[in-house]
Amino acid sequence: MHNQRKLLSIPYYLWIALFVIGPVFLLLFQSFQGLDGQFTFSNIQTYFTSSVYLTMTAQSFLYAFLITVITLLISYPAAYFLTQTKHKQLWLLVLILPTWINILLKTYAFIGILSQTGVVNQFLEATGIGAQSLLFTRMSFLIVATYIELPFMLLPIFNALDEIDPSLVFASRDLGASEWETFKTVIFPLSLSGVRSGVQAVFIPSLSLFMLTRLIAGNRVMTLGTAIEQHFLVTQNWGMGATMGIVLIIIMFVVMFLTGKRKKGARR
Repeated sequence: MHNQRKLLSIPYYLWIALFVIGPVFLLLFQSFQGLDGQFTFSNIQTYFTSSVYLTMTAQSFLYAFLITVITLLISYPAAYFLTQTKHKQLWLLVLILPTWINILLKTYAFIGILSQTGVVNQFLEATGIGAQSLLFTRMSFLIVATYIELPFMLLPIFNALDEIDPSLVFASRDLGASEWETFKTVIFPLSLSGVRSGVQAVFIPSLSLFMLTRLIAGNRVMTLGTAIEQHFLVTQNWGMGATMGIVLIIIMFVVMFLTGKRKKGARR
């Protein structure tokens, strides 16, 4: 039985080695190569001494933070009310259906909605406000990115809330706690696992968004993902692109560690 498990795990380990560990080592190797193909530390030095790259990294963190906060503020109340509805699984399916649609299709749909002749501007003209420049702005980037990332925050929070034992809530109310006190001391602490998972699922991908920055923000928003794409495909500076990729991977691991669940030490 033990040997059979080892045999069945071989494809898994091969997959991890070829498509996870292998690409990371290739990035690491490439990050120490200059434009002339020679070994160098200049890429790392340039990244950590250039105000352009450091500002871009800070901007990536800022937008990822804003997207995460907005999705959390929308998703938590929505998930909470969903758990109280009669057909909660049906409503949840309706809310996560957009994840089945390709992100590029959704992006082009928003280009049509937010364009000068789009639905939003048609409504603004009908109300007398007049057409506004909605597309290729930072606000449009935040709106579209939040919409795309919303289901990934909603689903883990919904699952965490749905798994809470109702008897704990009833016990809190029987002991005289108000609805707010019950939420603060019972519901929210027990749903933190879903919040942590949602933050990881939204914050980490938001650091490397590059398609939306070009199609929706018109490159007015520059993230690490945008810079990596430019270095690999436009400037052909693979060494710097690989360096930024390694930095992004390290940042992702740090975020996962900070938002991960801490194990409490054993009692004496």
